[in-house]
Amino acid sequence: MLDLVGLRDKCRSFPNQLSGGEQQRIAIARAIVNSPVVVIADEPTGNLDPETSWEIMKIFERINKAGTTIVMATHDKTIVDTMRKRVIAIERGRIVRDQMKGVYGYED
Repeated sequence: MLDLVGLRDKCRSFPNQLSGGEQQRIAIARAIVNSPVVVIADEPTGNLDPETSWEIMKIFERINKAGTTIVMATHDKTIVDTMRKRVIAIERGRIVRDQMKGVYGYED
């Protein structure tokens, strides 16, 4: 798993010795260690710089291509608009939009 997230060299490190992005990648490795059908990620790039955010998204993309569904909540318009994956918008507990290759806002 550490190979998948690019942290094989950190196998003996403690959490306080890892950067925020490394900690996030470790969390992803822990989430997928038992080969789940679905991974739910709540703002996985929220506190990361743009470069690290894209590294996380590339990891999720590899996991998804291997057959795991990724359900991710995000407010990052750039990620949503660039990835063009399925977007489900929920307002007041109801689905208000479901697009297969969606974008962050509503398309006219």
